[in-house]
Amino acid sequence: MTNFKLTVSDVKGKSITKELKDSDANKLLGLQLGNETDASIVGLQGKLKLTGGSDKSGVPMRNDIHGSARKYILLSKGVGLQAAEIGQRVRKLMRGNTVSEEIYQINCKFDGELPVETPAEVATEPQENK
Repeated sequence: MTNFKLTVSDVKGKSITKELKDSDANKLLGLQLGNETDASIVGLQGKLKLTGGSDKSGVPMRNDIHGSARKYILLSKGVGLQAAEIGQRVRKLMRGNTVSEEIYQINCKFDGELPVETPAEVATEPQENK
């Protein structure tokens, strides 16, 4: 049973979050960062490009680590390193570039514009009780 939170952003900067379960989520397994997939899994027409993500414990995916394993790598800049001084290098835990069952959130870029919801549509949607 695979679950993903898929964050989709468009060319204008608007983003939405969808939760994918089971058969829709299985279509993303094995894809690598940079690959494109059909946007019909979130109800859109077009393509989605995978740009990043993180696993259940918050470890970010990185494009230059192959596979889906977690590895400690030496970073001087880039994804996963915040505010490094000049010349400073830090060994950090990163996740590979392949989507697996351990991934929790996936970031995608949509090649068009996301539809705008009107306030009336938002008010008529049923609320979930947690």
